[in-house]
Order: sequence, then structure tokens, then C-alpha cells
Amino acid sequence: MFCLDGVCSSGGKSSGVLAKAKNLKYNNIMKQSWSQQALLAGRCPQNEHSQMQVSRDSHIPCTLFRLGLIQLAVTANKADNVKNAVSRIADAAKNGAKIVALPECFNCPYGTSYFADYAERIPGDTSRALANAAKENKVYLVGGSIPERENGKLYNTCTVFSPEGSLIGKYRKMHLFDINVPGRITFKESEVLSAGNNFLTFDTPFCRVGVGICYDMRFAEMAQIYCKEGCGLLLFPGAFNMTTGPAHWELLQKARALDNQLYVSAISPARDESASYVAWGHSTIVNPWGEVVAKAGHMEDIIYADLDIRYLEDVRQQVPVQFQKRTDVYNLSSAIE
Repeated sequence: MFCLDGVCSSGGKSSGVLAKAKNLKYNNIMKQSWSQQALLAGRCPQNEHSQMQVSRDSHIPCTLFRLGLIQLAVTANKADNVKNAVSRIADAAKNGAKIVALPECFNCPYGTSYFADYAERIPGDTSRALANAAKENKVYLVGGSIPERENGKLYNTCTVFSPEGSLIGKYRKMHLFDINVPGRITFKESEVLSAGNNFLTFDTPFCRVGVGICYDMRFAEMAQIYCKEGCGLLLFPGAFNMTTGPAHWELLQKARALDNQLYVSAISPARDESASYVAWGHSTIVNPWGEVVAKAGHMEDIIYADLDIRYLEDVRQQVPVQFQKRTDVYNLSSAIE
């Protein structure tokens, strides 16, 4: 099923070209409009399978693209997990996805007892497999996350690859998942993992994309910084559980989308009732009006939505809160350099 801002149908593919990415620290400067971003990233070539009309004139940017979220079933076998991910990436590309995203900890079970055993360096076997998959399928690939080992520390790290297969950025989970809900769940990532300190955005012909991981979604300031950095889409590979998932998973995506008037998507592993940590599932895509336009169940699946950056611009014109902020009274402080 494919959805365009709430209207679902089957359809063809949209096309895209390689654009630049950057690993950033927020510099407190408002960025270009979404159309200007697409224009700077490059023109959108005509494709015989495209469902949208695009001009060969380099001054006409792309605004419509298909997003694919892979809700992967994760096992204890790393090689099988990576092989399955590569296969599903190809499936998403065949269905026209130009940006494809995997879930948090897609190559291993999620849990503090697993991170050290499954950790690898970047580049490593998993990241090389993702690079090849991005290149073979000509997609922007947001590689969920894996346990990364570097300089004696472990990180929960997301890698992003271009359609040419190059590593264009990596993001280390900034806010570690340390919670205690008495009688329901206690978890402390910080027992094993170290926190990252940098934001990550990457540019495409369609919009700028910001990346976070799971618990990061709870921190509104992070999404606001990405908004001020000019992002039109935020992607959060995440593994909420059977306590926080039904209560907050969709709510947080809607809140971040509505607050910042942009697209927000969260990508979960499929649910495994036999696992020590049971993921909620329900990977979701939310539009700038706060509406769910695509949502998975709890089993392995790929969901799609055709996102139109022009709709984002329409919402911002209709409810212009981005231009009505009282910066004479308050302001969002910048990230520490």
C-alpha cells in the first residue's frame, strides 16, 4: 500500500539523484526553504515509471518522493539479519522507494547483554553490506542502528549511505535509554553504551533529512534544532517496548511533526514475543498536519508513503507558527560547539 498524505493507492516510482550530506553541529542559522534545498541539491530527471511530472529544466526541483520503512524481524544470527535486511532493501527499491530506512539494532537483538558481543567497527561487515545495498538499489539508505565499537567504547550508531554506496554520515544515539517504570520496565543503556554528541542531516533532491534514534524522539529541542536546520523529514529508527510503545510511540511522532510542521517517521523492529526485550512494532509515517499516513502492524513488513514537500509548505503558510515565534521573548539555544 502506498499513501500520499492520507490518500492510499498503488502507484509507480519516483526518481532521484545523488545529493550531498553533512554531519553537523547546529549553527543557529535559518536554512533555505524546502524548494531551495531541492534546487541546490540538483535537478530531478524524468523517469519513465514516475507518477509525477518533472521538468528537465534544472530550475524545477523535485518535491515528491517515496519513503520506505522496513520493519525487520530480528534474530540472534547477525549474518541472517543482515542478509534479510539487504533483501528487503531491494524489495523497497523495486516498489519505488528513494529513501529507505531500517530499524534500531537491526542486526542483533536489542539489549545491554547483547551490545558488546555484536558490536563492530564502522566500516565493518554490516556497514559494507549496507553500502553495497544502497549502491545496487540506487537509494538513500538510513541503516537503522548497530552496536558500534570504537576506542574501547560502544555506541548505538546509525549509518547513512548515498545511492552511490558512499558513507555520507553516521549518527550516534545522543540520549541514552535509561528509564525505570516500577513493576513494568527498567532499562539502562548507559550501563554499556556511550552517548554521541553530534547531530546528523543529509541533503537529497527532495528535502533535507534529520536523523535520531529511538529515545531521542522524546526530546523536543532536538527536533526543533533539526527544523531550524531546514529539515523536511525526521527519521527515528527505534525500538519502543510493550509499556512505552502503546502509550507514547505514535503520540511522540505526532507531537514532533506537529510542533515543527514536517514529516516524522519511526522505524521499529518487528515484534518477537519470545525476546528478552519485546519491541512494539507499528512503524509509522506522520505528515506535517500530525496525521498518520502509513502504519505497520507488529509483524515484519515494509510500509510506504509518497511525501510531497509542497504539502509541508502549504501547512506552514496556513498555520504560520514557524514565523510567529516570539524570539524577542524566548529563543532556542544552539548546540554546544
